[in-house]
Amino acid sequence: MHQALPVRSIALVVEPDQEQRALVATLLEESDLQVIECDSAEAALVVVDLKIAHMAMVVTDVALAGRIDGVTLAQNLEAQHPEVPVIVMSARPSERVNELPDNVHQLACPWRPLDMLIVAERARRAA
Repeated sequence: MHQALPVRSIALVVEPDQEQRALVATLLEESDLQVIECDSAEAALVVVDLKIAHMAMVVTDVALAGRIDGVTLAQNLEAQHPEVPVIVMSARPSERVNELPDNVHQLACPWRPLDMLIVAERARRAA
């Protein structure tokens, strides 16, 4: 028998580096989230539109493959789906993070696995 996913059980990880993306995915899976991985904002927006009813959070890097960066992705998500928490990872504070919406959670790189888990839990509780 097919079992339905619980509401808000998907975390979308948007990261161009495959190893970094896999690490974030593994950490979030340990938090009982189903993870979908993308390397571009364009792909992420398609996934969000298809899975919005189950979207628990989006974790993105500032630098992404494609034409849209993580800051613009966060802005688009805030405008279209403000109920979905967004975490933006950035290696350089100057990477347009001052343009992020106020409710977007930031995580400076390099980060430790515990840092990701803490910020993800804060984002879920704030939603």
